[in-house]
Amino acid sequence: MVNISNEGLDRVFAALSDPTRRGIIAHLARHGEASIGVLGEPYDMSAPAVTKHIRVLEDAGLIEREIDGRIHRCRLSGKRLDEAARWIESTRRFWEARFDALARHLERNPE
Repeated sequence: MVNISNEGLDRVFAALSDPTRRGIIAHLARHGEASIGVLGEPYDMSAPAVTKHIRVLEDAGLIEREIDGRIHRCRLSGKRLDEAARWIESTRRFWEARFDALARHLERNPE
């Protein structure tokens, strides 16, 4: 099975449950490193609100922040997202095997 704690998965999925945070992740995936100001541009929210979203993503291990004076640069940290993807894949394989077994059973026993 995959080596990620339930708490780690909870944080990743909670962080990704918000469309703003998914948008920030998508931006970083497309463009690489970006400042908090750039990441917040598409959203109608204050800088502190954007920073709160960034903090949630950091706490989940999805991004890293580098501070250079007043400039905060963010970039993806793929480890947690990779772990979550592996967990999803292993869970998908488990359920597919169960559904395949059910389908075989129903084919043999149509009643």
